[in-house]
Amino acid sequence: MYIQNDICHAGQMEEGIRVTEAKPLRGGMMLVTFSTGEKRLFDTTKLKSPAFAPLADEAVFSHPVLFHGVITWNNGKIDVAPETVYRNSYVYESMAM
Repeated sequence: MYIQNDICHAGQMEEGIRVTEAKPLRGGMMLVTFSTGEKRLFDTTKLKSPAFAPLADEAVFSHPVLFHGVITWNNGKIDVAPETVYRNSYVYESMAM
């Protein structure tokens, strides 16, 4: 555990990684862009703690707010550390035509 910018994070700090964009998709999925420029898919339905239960409500899920590179919802009552999002996300390959 560590504290950065007055936010307590679980896990170990990974220098320099933060979320720069989080776009809600269908089914609890998000397209997340990181400070590295990499885009990845993150499945919020795999967040099993009761703290994440409000994300099942589309009205909550569809309105993420970024705070110091952290994805938050519900006026900051729900958050996921960027390193957790990165570690539990999938490589996204856009299908440019």
